[in-house]
Amino acid sequence: MEPTPHAVPRETGWIEVIAGCMFSGKTEELIRRLRRAKIAKQKVVIFKPNIDTRYSTNSIVSHSEQSLPSILIKDVKEILDLVEDAQVIGIDEAQFFSSDLVNVCNQLADDGKRVIVAGLDMDYRGVPFEPMPQILSVAEYITKPLAICVECGNPADRTQRKTASAE
Repeated sequence: MEPTPHAVPRETGWIEVIAGCMFSGKTEELIRRLRRAKIAKQKVVIFKPNIDTRYSTNSIVSHSEQSLPSILIKDVKEILDLVEDAQVIGIDEAQFFSSDLVNVCNQLADDGKRVIVAGLDMDYRGVPFEPMPQILSVAEYITKPLAICVECGNPADRTQRKTASAE
């Protein structure tokens, strides 16, 4: 369920986190929220880490092939110089950023911006991916979508490991 930001004064910023396992629809939900912000005529800027080039270097792309243009960045602190007039900031694949993510998101929210972060919350063993626990702890709104297990069809909250590697 999407947060009800109409209950929050316009100049107040906040942090929303969409966290879950692979194939749970995190990027799809991020894109949905960002598209709705664009429909509302809000200025939206989207970022993803430069390590995420599997589908595109200039867009966030969901497994269902939905996409929105994005900016590839190496360091999450770069966002602060690129969002001056933006009202809504989207950040995909947040687990690949440093712990500076928390301070950056807090600063953006303190500046009155809506910050929507999507990322893997834990690995196949249930070990949290940093910095996701920290950003989850400061978020005003949290969404945790579930995937569907392709083996049994039940809801899945962990990524399935498919290699023999211990990593």
